[in-house]
Amino acid sequence: MGTFADRIIGFNETLDFSGTLPGGIRIMNPFRDNENILPISSAFYQKYYNDQRPRHLILGINPGRFGAGVTGIPFTDPKRLIERCGLAYPGELKHEPSSVFVYEMIDAFGGPVAFYEKFYINSVCPLGFTVTGKNGKEVNCNYYDFLPADLPAVPDPVYDFIVDNIQKQIAMGIETDICFCFGNGKNEKFLRKLNDEYHFFGQVIALEHPRFVMQYKAMSKQFYIDKYLCAFKQING
Repeated sequence: MGTFADRIIGFNETLDFSGTLPGGIRIMNPFRDNENILPISSAFYQKYYNDQRPRHLILGINPGRFGAGVTGIPFTDPKRLIERCGLAYPGELKHEPSSVFVYEMIDAFGGPVAFYEKFYINSVCPLGFTVTGKNGKEVNCNYYDFLPADLPAVPDPVYDFIVDNIQKQIAMGIETDICFCFGNGKNEKFLRKLNDEYHFFGQVIALEHPRFVMQYKAMSKQFYIDKYLCAFKQING
């Protein structure tokens, strides 16, 4: 069966989406788009998940271009990978505000080793999306921007992809009593509907998305760090 790290790495190695997307939207798969991403992310998971301990799942929205899009690790940008995780990164040192907040919270929790032995972070949709903006540049696109607000009446390839990959990650060794959701707007609404349908988790606890905190509530950042830590105390062990 291997370690938790082995299972995550195997999941990333086979992660692929071959369905049809709405016009103008492109899938972003760092594990296929950049040959360096799998070794970078694998080193991270081997460092923090090289054991058999179960974890609680934290689900963001979907990978962004400057965090998981360039490291393969949700909410870990290149700078945090080097400075906070002590791992090498061979490319451009891109910066993602969400990663800054998450690692300040992780430090307040007790540091990466203490945090990652209890939690595994991914996203409701484990691959990202981009769309060409009005200025001709590619920008992030969230899965809920083009998926129907309600559960689809007919099969939808992105919806099915999301369900399948949540199931696969739970099977890796995820505790299902509580799932934490980063994003208490559309991401929370979608995940709750999904959970009502499939009964993945006993409880979904939603928290303000790190990007929201950094963009709109930076002056109150400590309040949200404390709120995260309080929520995380609800797990056992």
